[in-house]
Amino acid sequence: MPRFFITLSYNGKNYVGWQIQPNGISVQQVLQESLSVILRSVTVITGAGRTDAGVHARKMIAHFDWEGDSFGKADLVHKLNNFLPKDIAVQEIRPVLPEAHARFSALSRTYSYHLTTRKDPFQHEMSYRVHFLPDMERMNRLCGVLKEYDDFTSFSKLHTDVKTNICRITDARWERMGDHYIFTITADRFLRNMVRAITGTLLEAGRGRLDERGFRRIIEARDRNVAGDSVPGHALFLEDVAYPDDLWL
Repeated sequence: MPRFFITLSYNGKNYVGWQIQPNGISVQQVLQESLSVILRSVTVITGAGRTDAGVHARKMIAHFDWEGDSFGKADLVHKLNNFLPKDIAVQEIRPVLPEAHARFSALSRTYSYHLTTRKDPFQHEMSYRVHFLPDMERMNRLCGVLKEYDDFTSFSKLHTDVKTNICRITDARWERMGDHYIFTITADRFLRNMVRAITGTLLEAGRGRLDERGFRRIIEARDRNVAGDSVPGHALFLEDVAYPDDLWL
């Protein structure tokens, strides 16, 4: 059956996350229902991963199978965008190899977390305000430490159903733009709550409360209770999902 990758972005404020859940409306549910109506057939959508409640995506990838009448991909994008609510937008739909999988074929994911030290009525819904000046040099030094490890149990939500907590972080860094601070991190996979827990722990270093030795102890403990608090989800963005070039048709 022909398979397609759909690229979309969304503001997660009004959703319980990407994945369909019994306690509220998810992005996956809205997209799946909309696509099913337009294609006039029950269509199942599988995403590249989960985003938690309130988390946004500038680029999420999902796949679906369709063997009905042919359609113009650009026309389907247009119809979907007219049908979907204003906080979900589809950018493109492309055919891929039948065995391609939005989740398991992904090479990496990139997230960003946004901080501000200034009260801003136009940014408060998508950035997390802190009441201190973060020590960028110290936090970036600890970002380098992250790439030396691959077991991130200390930053994982407890009692998840994953088989392994091994992840390979290839990039992690803080950048400053005026009053705005952005943490960007790329890995082959992420655990539930991992980015928010890492960010909260790095902010302990940014306050001067955590040094490199203490950070290493946290990682090596493999215990969520020793790491810092998770930062709120409303300032977290899924920025990109990367795939092999030979996957696309």
